[in-house]
Amino acid sequence: MINGENMYDKFIPMTKKEMDEQGIEQFDFIYVTGDAYVDHPSFGAAIVTRLIEAMGFSVGIISQPDWRSDRDFRRFGAPKYAFLVTAGNIDSMVAHYTAAKRKRSDDAYTAGGMAGKRPDRAVIVYCRKLREYFGDIPIAIGGLEASLRRFAHYDYWDDAVRPSVLVDSGADLLMYGMGEHQIQELCTRLANGENICDIHDIRGTCYMTEPVNTPIGAAQCPSFEQVRDNKREYAKATKIQYDWQDEVYGKTVIQRHGNMMLVQNPPAKSLTTEELDYIYSLPYTRRYHPSYEALGGVPGIEEVRFSITHNRGCFGYCNFCSIALHQGRRVTVRSEGSVLAEAERITKMPDFKGYIHDVGGPTANFRHTSCEKQLDKGLCMGKKCLAPAPCPALKADHTEYLALLRKIRAVKGVKRVFIRSGIRYDYLMEDKDSEFIRELIKYHVSGQLKVAPEHCSAAVLDKMGKPHIEAYKAFQKRFYEITKGIGKEQYLVPYLMSSHPGSTLKEAIDLALFLRDNKIRPEQVQDFYPTPGTISTSMFYTELDPYTMEKVYVPKTPKEKAMQRALLQYFRPQNRELVLEALKKAGRYDLIGSSPNCLVEDISADSNKGGDKSWHGGKNRTKRISECPRQGKDRTGGRSKGTAQAARPQRKKRGKPKV
Repeated sequence: MINGENMYDKFIPMTKKEMDEQGIEQFDFIYVTGDAYVDHPSFGAAIVTRLIEAMGFSVGIISQPDWRSDRDFRRFGAPKYAFLVTAGNIDSMVAHYTAAKRKRSDDAYTAGGMAGKRPDRAVIVYCRKLREYFGDIPIAIGGLEASLRRFAHYDYWDDAVRPSVLVDSGADLLMYGMGEHQIQELCTRLANGENICDIHDIRGTCYMTEPVNTPIGAAQCPSFEQVRDNKREYAKATKIQYDWQDEVYGKTVIQRHGNMMLVQNPPAKSLTTEELDYIYSLPYTRRYHPSYEALGGVPGIEEVRFSITHNRGCFGYCNFCSIALHQGRRVTVRSEGSVLAEAERITKMPDFKGYIHDVGGPTANFRHTSCEKQLDKGLCMGKKCLAPAPCPALKADHTEYLALLRKIRAVKGVKRVFIRSGIRYDYLMEDKDSEFIRELIKYHVSGQLKVAPEHCSAAVLDKMGKPHIEAYKAFQKRFYEITKGIGKEQYLVPYLMSSHPGSTLKEAIDLALFLRDNKIRPEQVQDFYPTPGTISTSMFYTELDPYTMEKVYVPKTPKEKAMQRALLQYFRPQNRELVLEALKKAGRYDLIGSSPNCLVEDISADSNKGGDKSWHGGKNRTKRISECPRQGKDRTGGRSKGTAQAARPQRKKRGKPKV
């Protein structure tokens, strides 16, 4: 039902009472999720369940079931067609543990921010419980955890290679990537009477089969046993998996697991503009379920409550980011009319104060493919559009995005429109027209603009798949020139990463000097987090670059990682001993002393009772940089940071849809 403000107020049933009130005797599908239920299009659960509902099926949600008993799993009984299982917006292990493997004390995707409401490896646990209680009922899995663990993968928390999550969970089918096409076809075919064990031809899905049934012409990865026992084979498998993740030329990819074969069908086609518009027109309430109100609500919605996602996909293709393997590199967008309609709906929300928090996506300023040929030839295999330098075929144009932002600013009730989900400054600087950067700085920055140079060392940036630091320096210079010219006090907040593969103590010291010279004092920094499925995680585990097979230095010991992290905050008294140890180990005694060019003095605690007199560096402190792990990006990560429906390096507190 629609209320007087043209806003929908009916949630997908989450309780037996709601099921009865809607007159449903048996659900067609039951969606089991590791997150609290938030009916907002930045959450995969909302998109999938609303889409199933729009197809005419009944669907119920079991949110964060207690896996220690059968009560929650049996709440609705068995579905008519299938259980659909996801860990939630981010990997459950990332949700539970920091990059140092310490247990988190909170969870942005749980009511009240409480930790411990989902199990470790939630997809596996939920599926096994469903098998125990319901036998051979069809089970399909999806979401970020399933998607990025679809092949044999290195698991940072076990420090070992695990088989495909399809094997460990015992599910019948795995849907990877953004799953709208897959879920539509699967629901239709199950309702038509097909057996889920026979559905082996849906793009964007994986299944297990006997080797005799393996499709002809597939790209074969080294087997689970080979990648488990041989790191070179693991690196080879990584390259094969990434090379064929393209919706135009992508092949079926296979990987043997014991006496069975894992088959990954080619990626699903990206949604068209019309299809995206339809997805965002579904009747989301844009709120968490009312049952969470007494607990203070779900923190994860706060970043996205008044935000708009206008695009999907990212041709930036950073190695530590899982977007390429999950959401894809091809950029697709919503229409101007669809975005404006959402902006108008937001203005009618009772707690809206006039501020649109974000108009973005995985990368806010991507509004079209990076070049013309991608539409019929796909993205270049093994190459990047922006790194180490922009491709000559790159088409950098912000005309359409700028026009969209102008129209949103003109919507009645909108006071300001901000961009918070991340700008690719290297792409922006390739645009010969300066109109966008000027309006970005004048109208769309709320005192600070977050950008992601990540490091300053060319050697490290090459392993990250990022542009060299000269691109950031050029943008930084232009940003402050324009900011000063319009009489505003605004700052860049750089995301920085320590201990990424390729970073020795020398590179970490170079980054500390870059921060010193640019008067940047980050309040928080981020250690590299080896989350499942990324190229950087492959480097971390194998100490090989999967595209060159060259050796890569990897800081792995807690002590070295602590030293690299401390160097990024060399100005903090509590980091003094670690910084001293790192400088001495690297032979950089020239940086120890009281000179302004030094990072730290070598003085005893007793001689420094008069205060923090020995610390040098810039006067300008950057605002807080998220400590949340970057996968996606939910930099989740949420995270992630904005509105992106991406698998960005999971910056934990960002509510992003992982369909």
